[in-house]
Amino acid sequence: MKAMTITPAGDLLWADVPEPERHAEFDVKLSVKACAVNRADLMQRAGIYAPPPEWPLWPGLECAGVVLEAPEGGRFKPGDSVCALLGGGGYAERVVVPEGMCMPLPKGFSFAQAAALPEVYATAYLNLRIVGEIQRGETFFINGGEGGLGVACIQLAKHVFGAKVVAQVASDENGEFCRSLGADVVSNRFKDDLVKTLEANPPNVAIDPVGGPLMGKCIATMPYRGRWISLASMAGPETTLDVNQLWRKNLRVIGSTLRSRTSAEKSQILAGLVRDVWPVFESGAIAPQIHAKYPLREAAEAHRTMQAGENRGKLVLEV
Repeated sequence: MKAMTITPAGDLLWADVPEPERHAEFDVKLSVKACAVNRADLMQRAGIYAPPPEWPLWPGLECAGVVLEAPEGGRFKPGDSVCALLGGGGYAERVVVPEGMCMPLPKGFSFAQAAALPEVYATAYLNLRIVGEIQRGETFFINGGEGGLGVACIQLAKHVFGAKVVAQVASDENGEFCRSLGADVVSNRFKDDLVKTLEANPPNVAIDPVGGPLMGKCIATMPYRGRWISLASMAGPETTLDVNQLWRKNLRVIGSTLRSRTSAEKSQILAGLVRDVWPVFESGAIAPQIHAKYPLREAAEAHRTMQAGENRGKLVLEV
């Protein structure tokens, strides 16, 4: 079969790769119809985010497609339409995935819409509900509200968990976009003072894929028992933090990733996602925001768009 591989120089190459085979009785084999781009794919191309050892070397953390082979007596059967969370390998014609990491498509969703769900909504759900333990009426902050993860976090925090939402964005236009999704307060990183915004709206829970020098000052704005969840460090790995704030306020600074969790852990997260969020999708209250769709062979252009920060919402690749 064909897959979008990564060359030693970090370029993308549409190439022949071995056909994936089911190695366990609970594996599902899918014909991929669409997959989606995540920043982890760019990190993998840069050689700083390798896939777990049991997954293919080519990128792709989520996909949607049709079941080709399934466990006898399992939840899915050949011909079913599903979306799946992957440890890698989604940029391909076919993929094998544990059954527990597959989910039915929400009613009425296309393959492109469904491909935009597993990674960002599972990450948002994991960190809002399980790691962040967000409660109705609390204030939530997302650093980078206009991206795929930011969209999912805003929607779930507002429409599923009933929180007040504060988002930092890269432009006034992106701020209006985030307001349309449910953000109550937006801060333009190039014009506004984020620390003052958070002092006026102290976040009980924050999800931060940005990090950088400002992170410590932002953590200091949190109220008693605040939870700051660090997912990445796009603005740099170093900050200065007054540790007295941690014990005086009983704050928690938590590192969190989805990709490194076991398939069993991911299956539990996805089961909660389907239970708590799929009905909200099917009601029409929220929907994935797709910035653009590309043929899978044009994945390099989708990566360029993400690297340049031009997207609002997800970038989807169609097979």
